[in-house]
Amino acid sequence: MRRKYVFLAILGLGGLAIALILIFQNQYSKTRPLSSAPPRIESTAEITQTSVPQISKNTQPIPEDTLVNPYDETNWWGHSVFYEIFVRSYSDSNGDGIGDFNGITAKLDYLNDGDPETTSDLGITALWLMPIFPASSYHGYDVTDYLAVNPEYGTMDDFKALLDAAHERGIRIIIDFVINHTSSEHPWFQSAMSATDSPYRDYYIWSDQNPGYVGPWNETVWHKSIRGDYYYGVFSSNMPDLNFRNQAVRDEIKKITSFWLTDVGVDGFRIDGARHLIEDGEVQVNTPETHQYLKEFYNLVKSINPRAMVVGEVWDSSFVSVKYVQDQEMDMVFDFDLSSAWIEGLNRRDATILGSSTMLEVQLFPINQMATFLTNHDMNRISDQLMGDEAALKAAASLLLTASGVPFVYYGEEIGMSGSKPDEQIRTPMQWTAAKDAGFSQDGKAWIALNSDYKKKNVDLQLKDPNSLLSTYRELIQMRQKTPALLVGDYQWIDTGFADVYAAVRQFEGQVIIILINLSDSPIRDFAFDLQVNLPAGNYSVTPLLGNGVMTPITVGSNGVIKAYQPLDELSSNARLILELKPVK
Repeated sequence: MRRKYVFLAILGLGGLAIALILIFQNQYSKTRPLSSAPPRIESTAEITQTSVPQISKNTQPIPEDTLVNPYDETNWWGHSVFYEIFVRSYSDSNGDGIGDFNGITAKLDYLNDGDPETTSDLGITALWLMPIFPASSYHGYDVTDYLAVNPEYGTMDDFKALLDAAHERGIRIIIDFVINHTSSEHPWFQSAMSATDSPYRDYYIWSDQNPGYVGPWNETVWHKSIRGDYYYGVFSSNMPDLNFRNQAVRDEIKKITSFWLTDVGVDGFRIDGARHLIEDGEVQVNTPETHQYLKEFYNLVKSINPRAMVVGEVWDSSFVSVKYVQDQEMDMVFDFDLSSAWIEGLNRRDATILGSSTMLEVQLFPINQMATFLTNHDMNRISDQLMGDEAALKAAASLLLTASGVPFVYYGEEIGMSGSKPDEQIRTPMQWTAAKDAGFSQDGKAWIALNSDYKKKNVDLQLKDPNSLLSTYRELIQMRQKTPALLVGDYQWIDTGFADVYAAVRQFEGQVIIILINLSDSPIRDFAFDLQVNLPAGNYSVTPLLGNGVMTPITVGSNGVIKAYQPLDELSSNARLILELKPVK
């Protein structure tokens, strides 16, 4: 085994002292191929082991008085599990081959039947719907009307019926809010392009000559109009950027925001492309003006509905994205670095990458202000990135649903749906049954071809199998919802000394949960580890919430120290254990 040492530094964000974390990246003879992880801005530099102070394997837990009420309804997202849905691909209710609002309504009992006593549903408590506005393209990220819904998905009444039915089951719904740009077919842009004296001209960013610089990915950002001048569009010529320096644009966004929160009643927004809103010449991401505008937008949302939630897509290093939640610009941002690290750690079967990267993010982000996920609609599906390895997929689900943060599940992830780019192939119809069109559309041909494996990989089949990936997700989600320590508790990575045994402890108000995952295909014997917990000295029984076997009792010493704990004589191959400590009466 060869060890490579990598240095990470957190540089004084929000007044924090510099923190040093040493990550050990282990090279194994037996690894899965490395994943096609999302692009990252690396914050690492190779150095020697002796040049970095070692951090303790088990640092002091976060004081519990800094933690929040696990079921606080004001910040409801903190105890939620989100589920991302591409409406077009979820469920078709009318046989036209396109998913719709009524199709989602019909599937709500699969997501959450509203009865906490049942265990047949997935247990999801919030939905993120990808764009539902009328748009020029199938994906919806080029909006043509912000005050309506896509007629292919149904009517506004259909959407409100979905909202009502979801709320009856305790499910909140947030919608994708695409405000960085519009479609080039939006009436605003059509008017702006047709005449320089149009009242909508300054809704967009124009230049008489091509400024010549490129965008963040070296892409063309200045596009020639039919009049011969140029307009700015960071993503595409079909998606011209709005000009947020124009107060009229901000007023339009205020009106649109109020409409969806007040008139329609959605529970919040996912801000698409949040780091791109306001440019400063060639500086096109994360500008001070973008941060300032997002503060204004956040205050607007909270003034309309204090319980509405704002989560942002800031596809950047965590050292950058965390700034968006440190000064009340958003409630959460998606943690792309952690997604990348988890996939790398699972492919390498390297528990140290998994634990140290999670620990770094937990120390960096305020509690429950990082939105965690495995993949989303812009990334190759997790099943493809982990080469279809079911044990790895179950380990991934266990990481996502037991770690700190607010987890987001991409539709179909729970059954191991496959798909790699181009984008349409990672957004294919949900696989419900082995019947025609996978149960997605009873009468019509689906808008895009189904995955070829739908007869072997579908909801109906996996619901009948207690050992399926779907059953794993269902068990983990329901366990998380009932376990305050998993929702909002302190997270502490435990370095077991075994490269392929991931371990962590979560604790909240005296509840202590230990998570163990064997990443290898072989059983492991004679492993033990030290940890520290917020419990008084004494003897404790250990109850498996997940996993089997009679666990070794624990003796907690002074200052909460547990020495050389080994729960079982043997940790079976690919085992996953979630253990709860309880005092012996």
